[in-house]
Parts: sequence; structure tokens; C-alpha cells
Amino acid sequence: MTDFLADIRTSYDTVATSYAELVVDGADWEDAAFDLLAKLVAGSGRPVLDVGCGPGRTTGLLAERGLPVTGIDLSPGMIEVARRDHPELDFRVGSMTALDVADGSVSGVVSWWSIIHLPRDVVPLAFAEFYRVLAPGGVLLMGFHVGSETTHKTSGYGGHPMNIYVHRWTAPALTELAVAAGFAPYLATEIPDDRLLFQK
Repeated sequence: MTDFLADIRTSYDTVATSYAELVVDGADWEDAAFDLLAKLVAGSGRPVLDVGCGPGRTTGLLAERGLPVTGIDLSPGMIEVARRDHPELDFRVGSMTALDVADGSVSGVVSWWSIIHLPRDVVPLAFAEFYRVLAPGGVLLMGFHVGSETTHKTSGYGGHPMNIYVHRWTAPALTELAVAAGFAPYLATEIPDDRLLFQK
């Protein structure tokens, strides 16, 4: 496994339990984005992927909207907590840089603040994977930290040791990469600037 992926996996394995205990809010400000996604993929008959699902909080919110959803995360520790807290849902260990999902098989991909740890030169690979697994007309919903700086995170979620980088992005920069991968921007006035929607 590439070093940065190993660091991300180990860091989130370490904090998985405390992360699930501490990161429990946010549903209100997520409603508009998830409602819009559910509307756009309704009736497709294909599943939605929650990529970088962590302990399954967002996966659960998507399922509440009637979406057939699978949560995928690099951290086995996070997936263990997700299965514990949401035993009725499907969770799998996997990387957004090499999704074990068939071409054109899903109606939606949610990347909810999960690309922020990928090195900037690797993010195009994630976009390519998102594009590959989406069916024609499928949608990609992204959340991210706004800015242009990179910080090194050495602890978090109760003071546990971590070794990850947090990369902030501007909407134009991410949009440029998405368009290069084949996506078209979907203009949605109901969601804020730190969320983007693209369509295949």
C-alpha cells in the first residue's frame, strides 16, 4: 500500500471509536444536499456509494432517504464501527483510488469531506474512479474544506496520534479537475460553496 494511504488508514483506525462518539451532528446542514442527491437518483435502480464513509453516519443519512447505499472506507477500524452502529447497512473496506466496483454500476457517489487527505496530484485519480463507476447521468456529490493551504494533522478526536495531511480546495480548482475527468458541473443554488455536484 502506498505510504500516504497507509498513514490515512492507520490514523483513522486509531481514532475510529472516538471519532464516532465526537462527530455526531451536522444533519441539519446536510439536508439540502442529500435531499437533492436523492431526488436526482430516484428511480435509477442502482446503488449509491458513500466513499470515505467513516463510521457510517452519512451512510445512515443517505439510507434514511430511501437510497440503496454502500459505505466504503480505507480504515478497517472505521468499517468495524460502522457495522456495529448500522448493522442493517452494507459497508466495505476499500480505497477511492481503486474502487472494487464495476464500471457504470452506481447512480451516485458521495465524497463527503473524504478527498481532503489525498495528495493533490492523486485527486484526479479519485475523480477518474468516481467517473468510471457512475452510470451515464449519475451524480457526484462532494464536500470539502475551502481554501488553498495544506496542514499536517498529528493528533485528533480526543488527542489520539495521527499522521495525515489536510488539503483545502477551492471550488474552481475542484471543478477544473472534475471537468477534466469528464464531469459536467450541476448548478445547485440550494447547497453551499463547500459542496459541489457534478453529473456524468
